Amino acid sequence: MDTTLLWTEKRVFNAIGIALNFFVIGLFAHSVFMPIMAKDLVAKLPTPTLDVGSTSMKIIAEYSTEIRSKEFDAKIKNKYPKAIIVDVDSGIKHIKLTNYYDGRPVKINVVEIDNKLAKKYELVPALASNTLNNREQIGEIARENNSIIALNGTFFKPQTGVPLGTLMINEKIYTGPIYDRVAMGIFEDGYDVARVKLDAKITSKNNTVRVDNINQPRMLATYVLVYTSDWGVSSPPTPKYGLQLAVEKDRIIKKSAAPLDIPHNGYVIAGPASLLSKFEVGENVNFDILTNPEWQGVKHIISGGPYLVKDGEVFVDMTAEKLGAIGGKNPRSAIGFTPENNLILVAVDGREGHSVGMTLMQLARFMKSIGCVQAINLDGGGSTVMYVNGEIVNSPQQKGGIPISNAILFKEKS
Repeated sequence: MDTTLLWTEKRVFNAIGIALNFFVIGLFAHSVFMPIMAKDLVAKLPTPTLDVGSTSMKIIAEYSTEIRSKEFDAKIKNKYPKAIIVDVDSGIKHIKLTNYYDGRPVKINVVEIDNKLAKKYELVPALASNTLNNREQIGEIARENNSIIALNGTFFKPQTGVPLGTLMINEKIYTGPIYDRVAMGIFEDGYDVARVKLDAKITSKNNTVRVDNINQPRMLATYVLVYTSDWGVSSPPTPKYGLQLAVEKDRIIKKSAAPLDIPHNGYVIAGPASLLSKFEVGENVNFDILTNPEWQGVKHIISGGPYLVKDGEVFVDMTAEKLGAIGGKNPRSAIGFTPENNLILVAVDGREGHSVGMTLMQLARFMKSIGCVQAINLDGGGSTVMYVNGEIVNSPQQKGGIPISNAILFKEKS
């Protein structure tokens, strides 16, 4: 702690104390020495009041914020000694730096956020549009959502834009996990990271069937998938020996081996006929969705993979999450947080002479070096793009970045 700050803080509190003492002494002298003939007049005047408690607390809060802001400034300058540091807003720093790996340059953009200083903002995932099968450049997504910071989000299917992996926005699950890949849970007062599994089922009076995924491309013919209106107008083709059920307002309204229109107030279940033929048209059903971990109180979930930092240590489980295809030096995007719950967003340029990109292991070590206790890789390559205060700040191969499915935004609370 800076001793000058402590000394200054003491002076402020001493000044407050002295002022209050003079105020009390003044009131006492005024009551004792006031001329008798003026007492009746004074009694008829409104009594002045001073809310000493609230005034003092306001001064203390403002001064505490000032101290925290100075400490945050000093911490960032110390952490990134050779970087260009830009103040975006209170508690939000944009850091531009160049690191060298094996003598080759890598340009890195970092946004670090002290959430207690930037308390008028929140972290929120956002889709490119109202349905899953669309893509937009990150600048458009950020502007449509009045965001001050944006970074590309989950992996997605290039042909359609459908996110690949867990995506929850405002407590609504849009897509389920793939290969139980790692995801970040975003809560009112912090973050958590874990590999996420889906625990969902369709239940009627006499039958129950496990749901393997939600709004995801089919991986096995044996899977039971649920498609909501977020997927689009109709469900995808039925697997061989499969069946589909249309459910509206918790009631089965249609059965078919062909794709079905997705009810606006419902969903379509698609899977093996051996499992779904037990359900009858007109039957009432419940669709229960849980995740493992349950993450009570989670507001948003955004997935990526693999892990980069787990419990303060470098941890890259690329093989376990079936992400072998994204090895090598590439543009990278990552998200993590520090022990103090400071949020860190990172975009690494690559595939060009002035910045060769990073391997996942290099990225993991970098995230640990800047203080992350938990960090995950997000979609990278051509998707890597960072937006700060109205501008794209990294150098994606396509101007403005390629159109993407979704982004992670830091925006004013609504």
